Amino acid sequence: MIVRRLSSAQADFQSEFSKLVAVDASVDPEITRRAEAIVEDVRRRGDAAVLEYTARFDRLEAEKLEDLIVTAEEMRAALESLPEDERKALEEAAERIRVFHEEELGRSFSITDAFGNKLGQRVTAVDSVGLYVPGGKAAYPSSVLMNAMPARVAGVKRIEMVVPTPGGEKNQLVLAAASLAGVTRAFTIGGAQAVAALAYGTETLPSVDKIVGPGNAYVAAAKRKVFGRVGIDMIAGPSEILVICDGLTNPDWIAMDLFSQAEHDELAQAVLLTPDAAFADKVEEAMHRLIETMPRKAIIEKSVENRGAIIVTRDLEEACRIADTIAPEHLELSVEDPEKWAEYIHHAGAIFLGRYSSEALGDYCAGPNHVLPTSRTARFSSPLGVYDFQKRTSMIHVSREGVEHLGRVASTLAMGEHLPAHAQSARYRLKGE
Repeated sequence: MIVRRLSSAQADFQSEFSKLVAVDASVDPEITRRAEAIVEDVRRRGDAAVLEYTARFDRLEAEKLEDLIVTAEEMRAALESLPEDERKALEEAAERIRVFHEEELGRSFSITDAFGNKLGQRVTAVDSVGLYVPGGKAAYPSSVLMNAMPARVAGVKRIEMVVPTPGGEKNQLVLAAASLAGVTRAFTIGGAQAVAALAYGTETLPSVDKIVGPGNAYVAAAKRKVFGRVGIDMIAGPSEILVICDGLTNPDWIAMDLFSQAEHDELAQAVLLTPDAAFADKVEEAMHRLIETMPRKAIIEKSVENRGAIIVTRDLEEACRIADTIAPEHLELSVEDPEKWAEYIHHAGAIFLGRYSSEALGDYCAGPNHVLPTSRTARFSSPLGVYDFQKRTSMIHVSREGVEHLGRVASTLAMGEHLPAHAQSARYRLKGE
């Protein structure tokens, strides 16, 4: 395994660093074309198209879409069938995620100004949500909890889950997580056809208002296509972890933290920033030693060689400036006084403070959401949360006294914008007009 080593003091650092953090935002036009064709076919033909694509891509035959429904009762049975240790772990993770997200609940409010006008905001939940859960190569019960639980806390009435089950094999942990998170029902369908069914509705699956959850390139292309018809959470890129360490943490811990994200995908990014060159050597040695113990060795090696790096900085302050440039999905501050250094960070999806806060805990059970902005989008976006499943409606109740003042202000501004009907509408309600 080749581990890229950089130093902020080297003459060509900026050019080498730019290559490291370059984000390929290009979209495969052939994948887009195929995904959009599937979406349009499902929009036109509904259930029949979904059944055809499910048979073709997932080798799952069914005469009608009702046969691919997983009921709330079946999901509950899956939960009850789990081994005790798995069930308890899932229940504790669900409870921690629920408790955290309850703190995010938005509030309605109303104020009354000096003219007696009542102005405010009403916060209500989205009516229905579609949750896409990847299936096939791996199963992700944690993804179910992280996407469905904040929707449930927000007050979403209907949560429809879609999950591909190649060959018809259902994952009991995924169904159990759905039960704990309050999923209404699930459909054993996936791909662009499942996204289209959620967006446009079919004879059996009513459309939803928002679609959340990760998927492959076809799922991402389908989400782009249906955005506007429905809301979506985000288009996620490969996973990222950036560790800032002062050189006092066990180097094996840091190496394994880097591996924890590198094992996701050959395009995942794992970067260490440290002002201690000797510590950088120790981490690199640990990576070479520990890689031999990893079942996903080939993926980790490719990821580290493609996009990983160990960067030696002048000091921790410079490390924080570089981290802000990367705007990573996950940022570990494995340093003394992490709260102090967190003040230097402005762009990160999630910050893990202190030597014991491994990113893996955030993935599963710490409580905050693991659906995070990637590909430098942490500069302007946020983790998935209750607020993604709520809408805010402005409330305006103008009084008799208030219209005498606001009507004149609005009329003046409207005429300045050459919109006389606006101005007249405002002035009609004035006394003597």
